[in-house]
Amino acid sequence: MDQPGLAGIELARGFHRDVIGPLLARETPRLRYAAGRLGSGSDVLGFDDDMSRDHDWGCRLTVLVDEIDGGRIEELRRLLERELPKTYAGMPVRFPTTWDPTAGHKVEVATAIGFAESRLGLMPRAELSAIEWLSLTGQSILEVTAGPIFHDTTSETEQVRRWLGWYPPDVERYVLASAWQRVTQQLPFVGRTAERNQEYQSRLLSLRLTEDLARIAFLLHRRWAPYAKWFEKAFRALPLADLLIEPLSMTTDGDWRVRERGLGAAARELLRLQRELGFATPDTGIIAFWDRPYLTIAPEIPQALLAPITDPELTALPAGIGSIEQWVDNTDVLAHPERRRAVIATYRAWLAR
Repeated sequence: MDQPGLAGIELARGFHRDVIGPLLARETPRLRYAAGRLGSGSDVLGFDDDMSRDHDWGCRLTVLVDEIDGGRIEELRRLLERELPKTYAGMPVRFPTTWDPTAGHKVEVATAIGFAESRLGLMPRAELSAIEWLSLTGQSILEVTAGPIFHDTTSETEQVRRWLGWYPPDVERYVLASAWQRVTQQLPFVGRTAERNQEYQSRLLSLRLTEDLARIAFLLHRRWAPYAKWFEKAFRALPLADLLIEPLSMTTDGDWRVRERGLGAAARELLRLQRELGFATPDTGIIAFWDRPYLTIAPEIPQALLAPITDPELTALPAGIGSIEQWVDNTDVLAHPERRRAVIATYRAWLAR
């Protein structure tokens, strides 16, 4: 039956239920595997729409096995290549994509650990180092953890997803402190640049700070932020979003004072939540920038977050650098696991100084 409007997750769910599941049950009845819609694609986050179907669209699924069954991966790939139909629910099973121009099936088969490594750029494990955590992007983790699992008899798939649930406490504090440090450094210039006839720069700073505060909201809600296309949609799903949307919307106003007021109001809401979560957060909060008529975040805010950290890597790193997403904004770095892996060497170089 042709279902052109079928959402990606539901297409994948049906594809497993009606095709992949029965095939594996018949041909490999003792195989322990997990099947889900993981990896890249708007549908993994449940954000796909009709426009999403103009490229890389068809029956996609990820099949994962435990490391002990890793030797069967080629066997499974050959089975799928031989037995899969041409279409399912009116959608192609074999089709080219932007990363694979061959018209082959797009059922990825891997071990749970190998799949995660291909997305993260490092081997997942229960005790990642602080620097390893800092090299990860929210999008890369979501590609492993956000999509639904339709079937799972493995012992490692959910374990890997649990390992990537959230930062360890010291890393969380370091990244959150770095986020506030960014706001501290830039907020006073919203007014200063406007009053020095740099209105365009003032607007750019306002928009940059809007994203910085939205990222703090993700951190305080302990949610991984997706890449730019779906950042706002995921942000609006955060519990505090309703209290932040209005003040952050003020940052597009034509008067820098209104923009600054909106940024300050959003920052106060975030600081309130931060206190409620039990983070040491001085009452100083938002203060005047020296004797000038501009706002800034009190330096005691990031300092209080850094003070309890004991991890030796984090205490040796310069304060304020943060995670890779806080100092790199180049898509050709952030979207490539092997390039992100290289930044670990940069962190280690900073440690050696």
